[in-house]
Amino acid sequence: MEGTIKLHIEKLPEGLYLATSEDVQGLVAQGTTISETLEIARDIARKLLEAQGADSRNIQKLADNFDYPLVIGM
Repeated sequence: MEGTIKLHIEKLPEGLYLATSEDVQGLVAQGTTISETLEIARDIARKLLEAQGADSRNIQKLADNFDYPLVIGM
């Protein structure tokens, strides 16, 4: 099953990116790029959900159609 959680991403003064989520307790990920931060957050979320017994109350099931903000470098 694939689903979505909400992530909050902020750029830190040091230039790194920090991702946290209210949907998955304990999720904190940090990377040098947004892409790297998202990849780390996805891995951490998966592991936390497995450890927490895959409580999927906060995971939104994907609809057949949805909008996705694609981050690109310029």
